[in-house]
Amino acid sequence: MAHEQPHEPASDDAAVCAYCGRRFVRGDHLALHYGLDHAEAITDAERDAFESAHAEEREALRLFRLKAVFVLVVLYFLFFVAYLFAV
Repeated sequence: MAHEQPHEPASDDAAVCAYCGRRFVRGDHLALHYGLDHAEAITDAERDAFESAHAEEREALRLFRLKAVFVLVVLYFLFFVAYLFAV
């Protein structure tokens, strides 16, 4: 699977994939990469790290969705109240 790699800072502390050499700024991104792109080759420790990073990512996405729905509901009611006062 070919990836287009965005320009990432060339630092010595960047995490590097042991299987394909792709560089990641954050270790949890590397763990997600291992689980998604190299699932058949990873070790148990790498699989545990993937599952942990995946759970954290899923929770962050759930919180983002809740916040987005909350903002949309508040905006809806603000526009509704503004419309009531405009009429």
